[in-house]
Amino acid sequence: MIELGLINPDYEKQAHMLHNDSHKFESAFLGLTIPQNESVMFKTLGGSRLGVWVAHGEGKFSLPYPEDKYNVIAKYTYADYPANPNGSDYNVAGIASADGRHVAMMPHPERAIFPWQCGYYPAERQDDEITPWIEAFVNARKWVEAQK
Repeated sequence: MIELGLINPDYEKQAHMLHNDSHKFESAFLGLTIPQNESVMFKTLGGSRLGVWVAHGEGKFSLPYPEDKYNVIAKYTYADYPANPNGSDYNVAGIASADGRHVAMMPHPERAIFPWQCGYYPAERQDDEITPWIEAFVNARKWVEAQK
């Protein structure tokens, strides 16, 4: 979505996805913080801290403007490697277009839908059949249905 220019089409300088600072493919189960945001999928998850898998070699968000110029939908919980596995500006793990319809995200919430898929899942939530990540996909489905 970033390289297609769909995230911030009106910006003179565009964001880019670059190779990880480690210069290698990164795969790990990490913590994300979902800030308050305006996106179709992640708006209702604002304020959450969730674990998720990352698996990428080109996951570094290079953002030429200050953080407040972006609709940030996910940030790595900690700034330093390996918790920010790619060196993304502002610890960003995902951004959305201003209207919230287009998302660029390097972690893989689809790989953490069930508690048994997670590298860590809170003991007090062991009875969950699905993780909170499913809410993003339900939100997308509801948005599509509302557009009919």
